[in-house]
Amino acid sequence: MYKIIISCEHATNNVPEDYQALFSGQSEVLNSHRGWDPGAIELASAISKNLKVPLFSYPYTRLLIEPNRSLGHPKLYSEFSKNLSQERKDQITRDYYLPYRKRVEDMVQHQISNKKMVLHLSIHSFVPELSGKLRDFEIGILYDPKRETEKEFGRAWKKSILNCVPHYRIRMNQPYKGSSDGFTTHLRKKFNSQQYLGIELEVNQNVISEAASVLSSSLLRLEISYSE
Repeated sequence: MYKIIISCEHATNNVPEDYQALFSGQSEVLNSHRGWDPGAIELASAISKNLKVPLFSYPYTRLLIEPNRSLGHPKLYSEFSKNLSQERKDQITRDYYLPYRKRVEDMVQHQISNKKMVLHLSIHSFVPELSGKLRDFEIGILYDPKRETEKEFGRAWKKSILNCVPHYRIRMNQPYKGSSDGFTTHLRKKFNSQQYLGIELEVNQNVISEAASVLSSSLLRLEISYSE
């Protein structure tokens, strides 16, 4: 019996007022996939509403600090923020990064303390083509292959999605590896595989408008408990 929690780390391209000077004249990059995941928050919100489960979303651009990277990761800061003083970086971490991640982690801990097994769905979107390479599939389900519970869930979810839309092309651990550094990776270090499942969902932006109902229906077909 799972307690589902949904998060969206790349929900917007908003810049906090105190740091807008860093991005002066950079609207093009902010509006691109580098600044955020277009459509991801709408998808996450729809699934959250359909399943009546909590949603956490990070309210600023990943180009200030990347909430889906661990502290110390070389890509935690972008070219726009990496040359800030350590004092300013520490302030950004305290003001934006840590509060968001703590809210999600506290919810996971709360549910585990109440004897619930947590299914964390981290929702992302991807561009159909990157650096000249076509990504010819609709959905990627990312998980840690060393965690049998995540592997089993990923396979079951893929089968359930295909029962709803047989023409969808679904890839496991694409376009990225589920075991790479990220928020779910961090949480796996905190909670064991019988307490926590961290699944990153990557949806092609070409189908994102239709994906919410498909993904919600496919989760309901798995007959998981979604109690508040």
